[in-house]
Amino acid sequence: MKIEGQAIKLEDNINTDFIISGRYKFSITDMKELSKHIMEDIDPEFPKKISPGKSIIVAGKNFGMGSSREQAPLVIKEAGIVAVVAKSFARIFYRNAFNIGLPLVEADTDKILEGDMLSIDFDKGILKNLTKNLELKIAPLPPIMQKLLEEGGIVAYYKKYGELKINGL
Repeated sequence: MKIEGQAIKLEDNINTDFIISGRYKFSITDMKELSKHIMEDIDPEFPKKISPGKSIIVAGKNFGMGSSREQAPLVIKEAGIVAVVAKSFARIFYRNAFNIGLPLVEADTDKILEGDMLSIDFDKGILKNLTKNLELKIAPLPPIMQKLLEEGGIVAYYKKYGELKINGL
């Protein structure tokens, strides 16, 4: 599985309230509408930086910390972000993201800048910064995780197949 996109750079400790403010928790339930407010508390122009299907969030340590708000990864995916690359992720965010089919990559992000073009090869465990001609090793995703991502996450997989048994895995 391969993904390509342009980096939108963020800092360390991006919490779920930064991803989507709690003030919208009950007032907006439509994910498409909610995604228009992604990261607005730290960068009101953030939604304008997104090229749906062609953008990758790149952050520092502890991405997704804070509450276990399931809307956070859903809003990222709905906004058209194809993956998130960070030095580390809050565990509950990590799990919620894979549940809905949002690919996450742990890597050293220091040499990735805003606007850099990236390529992620989950089979080979390689993150390439195409702009700088740099290659970083990442942990390859196990086939079962790749299959779940391809199906749109564990929830979509279960809805489609009615069980969590993946043939051959």
